[in-house]
Amino acid sequence: MNADPQENDYHYQVMRRAIERIDAADGELLSLEQLSDEMQMSPAHFQRLFSRWAGVSPKRFQQYLALGHAKALLHERFTTLETAASAGLSGGGRLHDLFLRWEAMSPGAFARKGEGLEIAYGWFPSPFGEALAMGTDKGLCGLAFCDETGRDASFADMTSRWPNATFTEAPEQLEAPVKAAFNQSGQADLHLIGAPFQIKVWEALLTIPSGHVTTYSEIAQSIGHPKAVRAVGTAVGRNPISFLIPCHRALRKSGGLGGYHWGLPVKRAMLAWESAREEAKAS
Repeated sequence: MNADPQENDYHYQVMRRAIERIDAADGELLSLEQLSDEMQMSPAHFQRLFSRWAGVSPKRFQQYLALGHAKALLHERFTTLETAASAGLSGGGRLHDLFLRWEAMSPGAFARKGEGLEIAYGWFPSPFGEALAMGTDKGLCGLAFCDETGRDASFADMTSRWPNATFTEAPEQLEAPVKAAFNQSGQADLHLIGAPFQIKVWEALLTIPSGHVTTYSEIAQSIGHPKAVRAVGTAVGRNPISFLIPCHRALRKSGGLGGYHWGLPVKRAMLAWESAREEAKAS
């Protein structure tokens, strides 16, 4: 990934417009010239931009943006979470080529709704549009994406999760872990703040490798509550640290995308981006 976050954010804005254009084509494969003309760029510049952002050509990337891509992922890259865990992908394993460590807040502390917590926050450009990052002295506790919802709604959403905490705008305190997250290098500590059931679900999500997906029912099975699929879906939707706890990799058994708290275009973009970069690494 390019190391300049502002440039990555710009790339995402172009890609977001491209998704809308590809959807409007209703399955027709658009040429490089058609897409670049829609984006008001030269074909050469558009090709370079997409290749730097996604790792593959715009033509190939269209296939990953297709609405049927989720079904293909379930067929080709479905992850059984028990297998993922036994392969050493859980409990501090590797995710996005980024080494993550995480610590969960005690149930009693969570019940106090963040009382006594000092939470720093800041706005950062990312590969998927502007992001709102939040963190305690133990690590990142929140990561939201604002392009579909807007800044005000994203901030209100995140602060409502821990209403008794103290929030201070201090982006400088978060620069290092945010840079590690979006540049996929270094180490980022996560502070999981949620109810015990939610944390079980989030820890299961952390076992899903980049470029792979699982289902809500598979997560329910893996945490010992096979009939709690609906509750699992709710917990996935309440994941406060998007992208790093990869709730975007949870799909319906039918191959449907399911929901995404920060907007389905962002979920599709993340799945396509990860698939493209897995292909680029393998080639």
